[in-house]
Amino acid sequence: MNDQATIYYHDIGDYLTREQKLARIKAFGSVGAMLKAGAFTVLQPNKHGDWINHRDEGYEELIPLAPERKFDAHAQSVFTAFGGGLKTNRDAWVYQFSKAQLDQTMSRMIDYYNDQRLSLAEARAETSAKSLYDIGAYDATRITWTRGLREDTDRNRIYSFEPKQSRIVAYRPFCKQNVYSIRDFVEVVGSAQHFFPTPAQENLVICLPGAGGAADYTALIADSAPDFHFIGDSQCFPLFYYEKREETGQLSLFDTDEEYTRRDGISDFILERVKELCGSKVTKKDIFYYVYGVLHSEEYRAKYAVNLKKTLPRLPLPEEPKLFWAFSKAGEKLAELHLNYEKLPPWKELKEDSPKAKPSYRVTKMRFAKEGKDENKTAIVYNDEVTVWNIPLEAYEYVVNGKSAIEWIMERYQVTTHKESGIVNDPNLWCDEHSQPRYIIDLLKRIVGLSLETMKIVKALPKLGL
Repeated sequence: MNDQATIYYHDIGDYLTREQKLARIKAFGSVGAMLKAGAFTVLQPNKHGDWINHRDEGYEELIPLAPERKFDAHAQSVFTAFGGGLKTNRDAWVYQFSKAQLDQTMSRMIDYYNDQRLSLAEARAETSAKSLYDIGAYDATRITWTRGLREDTDRNRIYSFEPKQSRIVAYRPFCKQNVYSIRDFVEVVGSAQHFFPTPAQENLVICLPGAGGAADYTALIADSAPDFHFIGDSQCFPLFYYEKREETGQLSLFDTDEEYTRRDGISDFILERVKELCGSKVTKKDIFYYVYGVLHSEEYRAKYAVNLKKTLPRLPLPEEPKLFWAFSKAGEKLAELHLNYEKLPPWKELKEDSPKAKPSYRVTKMRFAKEGKDENKTAIVYNDEVTVWNIPLEAYEYVVNGKSAIEWIMERYQVTTHKESGIVNDPNLWCDEHSQPRYIIDLLKRIVGLSLETMKIVKALPKLGL
């Protein structure tokens, strides 16, 4: 007796509406008619349980980036550590372009927290109230409650606002913001406590969208603590990580009063493997940049596209030293470009149009110019007074987590109002506080140049021979 089922599959097509899908099914008439017409494919699931898109089996022979156990100095992987970014569950409250606005918002929220903490304690003493729900404390315009804060009210824990606890972090691609860094207001600290424990501790992390990430698999480097959604559901692989001796009191994500020991994020295992190939002069930083280079390889991403949607990356090692060095040097160039984006010269071929001699560079929301009913991506209406044009379409080829770097700038650098709390986040205040009135428009121009240069480096990468 054969207990194996036969699995029939028909691909109805992508990007169809519900009505279009039903119409296509109805056109076949019946399952029998579909079988007769040969409309089905018989699926053969592999050992991983992949039914449709089978992963490349040779991928398992490559070296995993992530260790089986974090902070394992003896890991048989490229990195000894990895971890997620900051996950606050209250971004509107703890992230702001403006440090002054962040201080006001957090001071107001902490005052409300303490009021509700006291009210709950008093209600418990006088009535049958058991939780914040019983005293009507769920005012979304005053606070965002999370499990941690609810538990702190149960413990009657007191908080006070600390004005010096904001830090600049990597919020989204090419977009920095201030975060209020007291741990208790960040629901999941992630890797920040190990990779960026203090402002004085320098580090680099390669951030990836994680297993099941974007269709266009990309990597982006950061030199400050990244948000969990910095690039997809970020998994970060560090050049270093830091161990601290003791943890006491109400700590910041970035405490400066403790001593740390720096450990290598790149394993001794992979260093020895690469030294066998390239000689004793290879350093762990060379390997770090090699990883960044390989993760930008169009050949690598195409070959293992299915695998990268399902698991964290694995690393191929080249057969020849010159290939290792080519990718390492390219990775270093890409890293310098992506880390120093604020220092790049604005791309000189871009043009600005304005009817005014001294236009305003305040932004509300950028948009593409229109050509009839269609978008004209060669021109961006920056605001009512300024249009930026002569943008080469090839600049949009540099895609980060499913969106071009240029469109990340357009999306993130707009004035937003959080629906529940009414909190306004205004990127123009970043310009004011940094005394750079042209920061946003020049950033847009810088990212155009960065995108072109990135793709130039990527397209010049040699073949890995996969």
